[in-house]
Amino acid sequence: MIIYNVTVKISNEKHDDWLKWMKEVHIPEVMDTGMFTERVFSKVLVEDEEGTNYSIQYHCESLEKLEAYQEQFAPVLQIKHTQRYKDHFVAFRTLLEVV
Repeated sequence: MIIYNVTVKISNEKHDDWLKWMKEVHIPEVMDTGMFTERVFSKVLVEDEEGTNYSIQYHCESLEKLEAYQEQFAPVLQIKHTQRYKDHFVAFRTLLEVV
C-alpha cells in the first residue's frame, strides 16, 4: 500500500474557512476520484505562531493508481486549493510505502 501524505500549514487568518472547506469540499473531491481507499486527516501537534499544520494521508492500492491520480485529477484540485488560499499556506507532499 502507498500513502500519499500532504502536509499543509495554513495561516491563522484563513484557518477556519480552510478547515471547513477541506472537510466539506476538497477531501471529498479527492476521495470521489476513486483512486484512494481511505484517508486520515490529522492536526500536527507542533507550536507555530504563524499557522496550524495538518497532515492528510490518502491510502492508495498501488503506485500506478497514485500516478493516475496525479496525472488525471491532482492538477485541477491543486489549482482550486491554490487559488482559494493563495499566500496563506505552504504544502509539501510525501510518498510512503507500508512495509
